[in-house]
Amino acid sequence: MTAPTPAEAARQLGPRLDPQGRLMRWPTKLTFQRAAVHYLIAKFEAGREYSEAQVNEVLDYWATFNDAALARRTMIEEHLLSRTTDGARYWVTKDLS
Repeated sequence: MTAPTPAEAARQLGPRLDPQGRLMRWPTKLTFQRAAVHYLIAKFEAGREYSEAQVNEVLDYWATFNDAALARRTMIEEHLLSRTTDGARYWVTKDLS
């Protein structure tokens, strides 16, 4: 299965996004969870390193359900976000443009 582009993911998430484009709740279905992480990863800048606090700040803004750790772990599991073994630095794993 091919990964959705951020635009395709936004269309799939539709009513789960508020008027500002923020994800209001974590989807229960795996298909929509996958769309959610592909949508959220596009909010990060490729080639930039982030601290865990910076990752959480981005996620807390774009996902208003207040569980940045859940979204962050899922992005790592989906190989969209990588981190150092100590969790000090994070970066986008692939170009999703």
